[in-house]
Amino acid sequence: MKFGMVIDLQKCVGCGGCDLGCKTENNTPDGIHWSHHKTETTGKFPNVNYSYIPTLCNHCDNAACVKVCPKGAMHKAENGLTLHDNDKCIGCKRCMRACPYGVISFNKSKPHRKWQDDTALVAKGTSSPLGVLKATGATSSPHENPERGDTYPVARPRRTVEKCTGCDHRQAQGLQPACVESCPSGARVIGDISDPNSEVSRLIKLHNAQVLKPEAGTKPNVYYIRSFGIRQG
Repeated sequence: MKFGMVIDLQKCVGCGGCDLGCKTENNTPDGIHWSHHKTETTGKFPNVNYSYIPTLCNHCDNAACVKVCPKGAMHKAENGLTLHDNDKCIGCKRCMRACPYGVISFNKSKPHRKWQDDTALVAKGTSSPLGVLKATGATSSPHENPERGDTYPVARPRRTVEKCTGCDHRQAQGLQPACVESCPSGARVIGDISDPNSEVSRLIKLHNAQVLKPEAGTKPNVYYIRSFGIRQG
């Protein structure tokens, strides 16, 4: 089994459901997005084109982040996923600088600090997060997903990097990654890219699939087919 993903841009509706599903599943801090997107508007009114490209770790065969990691924290798993060992990470950011796709993030501060703040969202109108914690007796972030902790820290500590893991904890249980499951239009397909008869392999051949920044030579395993476009005029 070798992990591969196909994203059908013609099916993608640009809703951001993949981003929200990923953040909910993986408990990522504010400002860090394992699943994200790029938008582009070109032309001049009334002839305007708008495009939307979902992004994530490409789980490259020739992963630049793995090559430069001095501690082996970034590594390739047997199933082709590019994973990160949080315990080995020294926060040097070499992987971030090496990644041509900009999908690796750095934790600058204690994650999810806001859920402990003693400031109400609406002064004299709502309780503060700290007040809710004291009233309920809770001791951890309300956003935490315990299942994420099966293979990776639920909340990544300060001064380490993090990125998409392909929801390795879900795949280990035979489940789809959160971004795939949360897509309302079925734009994402994962499967065994080493099997020429798999659905991902079939789609790649059928639609002459493309990858992001092929000139980087990293050999991504996330492929894009067809196109997303809204044309005005």
